[in-house]
Amino acid sequence: MKTVCGIDLGTQSCKVLIYDYEKKSVLARAQAPVDMIAENDGTREQAAAWYPAALKACFSAIEKSNPGLNARIMAIGVSGHQHSFVPLDEEGKPLYRVKLWCDTATAAECGELTAQAGGEGALIAETGLPMRPGYTAPKVQWLKNHKPDLFARLRHILLPHDYINFLLTGAYTAEYGDASGTALFNVRTRKWSSRVCDLIDPAVLNCLPRLLEPGEPAGTVSAAAAKTFGIPEGAIVAAGGGDNMMGAVGTGAVKDGFLTMSLGTSGTLFGFSHVPVIDPTGNLAAFCSSTGGWLPLLCTMNCTVASEEFRSLFGVDVKGFDAQAAKAPIGAEGLVVLPFFNGERTPNLPNGRASLNGITAANFNRENIARASLESAIFGMRIGMEGFSRLGFKAKEIRLIGGGAKSPLWQSIAAQVMNLPVRVPAGDEAAAIGGAIQALWTWKKAERSIESLVEEHVILEGGVRVDPDAASVTAYNQAYEVYSRYLGALSPLYI
Repeated sequence: MKTVCGIDLGTQSCKVLIYDYEKKSVLARAQAPVDMIAENDGTREQAAAWYPAALKACFSAIEKSNPGLNARIMAIGVSGHQHSFVPLDEEGKPLYRVKLWCDTATAAECGELTAQAGGEGALIAETGLPMRPGYTAPKVQWLKNHKPDLFARLRHILLPHDYINFLLTGAYTAEYGDASGTALFNVRTRKWSSRVCDLIDPAVLNCLPRLLEPGEPAGTVSAAAAKTFGIPEGAIVAAGGGDNMMGAVGTGAVKDGFLTMSLGTSGTLFGFSHVPVIDPTGNLAAFCSSTGGWLPLLCTMNCTVASEEFRSLFGVDVKGFDAQAAKAPIGAEGLVVLPFFNGERTPNLPNGRASLNGITAANFNRENIARASLESAIFGMRIGMEGFSRLGFKAKEIRLIGGGAKSPLWQSIAAQVMNLPVRVPAGDEAAAIGGAIQALWTWKKAERSIESLVEEHVILEGGVRVDPDAASVTAYNQAYEVYSRYLGALSPLYI
């Protein structure tokens, strides 16, 4: 029996699964937590050393429960959270902590780089993206501004999935999908942007890794990695990609018309396109896919955050929180949550703050607060849906993934707010299974296309389907208008 392996390095945990591609069955999976350093100035960081430790824990757990299974791995595909900056020295050693996608301490650097470029329009014309705190470029500028001695020693700029690939193979590589989220990359030409690199420092361009074509391997598992992780030396390591790009593979969003919505700590909405989709407002990120083509994407930084914060405050579990929310009507009787606990990328409010709005003596109860916190996550997604529509993207269906996808109430809210059918694939861990499918594609590329492999291995039968109904859609249109008024009124406070 030969298998492929999918690795998903998330913000909160590392997950590994072993997939039997002949029987279309996940044989084993393991998960290890990853901590976060959070400070009041918007800093969100991790130690790079936590990543190999978590990965080793996962492979060790699989070996313990399934002796000999790791030895059957033929190919590996790695997914990782996008945008986070892993700075390495000449020897590939981390110079500083990893500044994460949700770090908003780089707002000043965004302004600095935007001014140097000649404005946001000039940046969008050059790379397809504005400069946002979540992206990698301002994090590199932050290192130069705040840690100049470390910046002087910087030799390699990697993203988290690139770093895992480096640990596995010893090679410094990147691919178009994850690279397009750095704001150092021209999404039209699919090359690093020397102009944006020069805004930071002319040396930056030489710190960026070699770009791989879709389906091109990053390398093979080295002897050192085989010994460290207990996996076969010589196993193929695919190019990998950002978690959204691998989530697209794992949900079947590798052809036009399907949107994937991920409800996790961050919220994302993205869909495959055969042509670049450049949003002049900057709300939709003009990313590339990791399979060829493009993957326009909306990202909000506070998706499940509000519900988790209120759930913790109320002292109930997830099912209990959903049960409370289900008792409230659509629109939570006018109570509105703006969920910006971490600042926000879309809308661009890096200094944003969370708030409860529209409170009255009649509507101030746990049920309405719970409902409003769930609704706020999907209202944020609707901003992206409106952007897709303006740019001519014709959506037919939403594939729902992430922790929030397990909630029947959230499934229903998504279908009604977006006025589209929502399907939840039968399997979970879309990014990890996407990595496994990409690994299989890289190994078998001469025989199979990525589209045919996705058609075969992404299982929708047995999953959940929720269709919108007219009355609920109308009620949510009204509730979204109320949300939008509060957002418009309070946004100037956070700019």
